[in-house]
Amino acid sequence: MNRHLTKRAALFLSFGLALATVAIVAGCGIGGGSSSAPDRPAAKSAGHWRTIANAPEPVAADRTTVWTGSEMIVTGVNPGQDGTYVDSSEVAEAYNPRTDAWRMLPTPPKTENYCRRSAVWTGSEMLVWGCEVTAFDPKANRWRRLPDAPTRHGIAAWTGRELIGWGGGCCGDVSDDGSAYNPSTNTWRKLAPAPVSGQQSPVGAWTGRELVIFDGHGPEGDPVRGAAYNPRTDTWRQIPSGPGIRALSAVYDGNEIYTVGGPRVLAFDPSNNSWRRLPPTVSGAGPAAVWTGDRLILSGSATQAYDPPRDVWKSYSTSPLGSRQDAEAVWTGHELIVWGGLVPQSAGPPKYLADGAAFIPPKYSPPLPQCSC
Repeated sequence: MNRHLTKRAALFLSFGLALATVAIVAGCGIGGGSSSAPDRPAAKSAGHWRTIANAPEPVAADRTTVWTGSEMIVTGVNPGQDGTYVDSSEVAEAYNPRTDAWRMLPTPPKTENYCRRSAVWTGSEMLVWGCEVTAFDPKANRWRRLPDAPTRHGIAAWTGRELIGWGGGCCGDVSDDGSAYNPSTNTWRKLAPAPVSGQQSPVGAWTGRELVIFDGHGPEGDPVRGAAYNPRTDTWRQIPSGPGIRALSAVYDGNEIYTVGGPRVLAFDPSNNSWRRLPPTVSGAGPAAVWTGDRLILSGSATQAYDPPRDVWKSYSTSPLGSRQDAEAVWTGHELIVWGGLVPQSAGPPKYLADGAAFIPPKYSPPLPQCSC
């Protein structure tokens, strides 16, 4: 071969290898560390809000909400004509985001309304856990009462096989026990005794293995430790207390549980019982909280998203809804729906709301992968 051609080929080969090396370093991030936001900027879009159709009527109290895969179902009670709940009425309605339309559902069975209510979606029915337990089948458009449970009210979670309910209380009373319902057999079982005292309004999340319940308060305001329940073994374990906030809501991302309490958010890893603090949010973010599959979104008077790999918050466009308390929130797999709630009045009962809005976050851009260079 001609010596000049050989030298030219060697030069081209060297130049090509140099370009490949630069490309690899650029792809991994200098130093081989994890990519930060400047390495791969997140989408500049602040997301998109839209108002949704008003519901046929507001739901004042004992609100429970589930996402079925096609509809958001909301149930609860409204006060009687005298403004009290002595003669309250049950109500249920469903919103379809594809058609932006609501439909009234059959009136739920009348149950006592002094118990806290929670609800789960089984894949075919909405189970409402309170003083009594009822079930709604949206395909059949029909309610049914479940057999009496050994215990009642408190937090509820769906394990994929059973509804688990624990704790709760009212009017100075509190429960420290729980029950599990199996729809396939239409039977209940009582849970093993918990190693902690009961809470009137327990907050927790299902991890796929355990129902984790966080620190709370008893009926006299005394602090109560958290614990985790494993339904497979019917056993409990205590968990360490979080550093300094009371959880108002909890969301599991597949690895950690985020506990939201005002502007502070903590993350609990159930695999090693460890806590960590997230960077502070802006004022007004939350308390509505959902996990999208890649981000934790908080929405209130402000909307922010937490990016776990980058450990940063990003602010999104502000909700068109005015300031409110106790709004319901669901993630549809595509958008966040925030609905209802109340506005306290200077005199008289609160104003209950029937409006809502839906938020589509910008497309997520994950960090570049780590590598050793």
